Amino acid sequence: MRDIVILACGECKQRNYTTTKNKRITKNRLEMKKYCKFCQRHTEHKETK
Repeated sequence: MRDIVILACGECKQRNYTTTKNKRITKNRLEMKKYCKFCQRHTEHKETK
């Protein structure tokens, strides 16, 4: 069962992306390096509540 999660920029805290993850397999919070259009560079994006 996959759930929708929201990714927020680590620097400006804007919520830019949505993705899905399998909560049975990935129990920790998701972290990805993505492009932030507000910071205009690649930053670390983390899963929010």
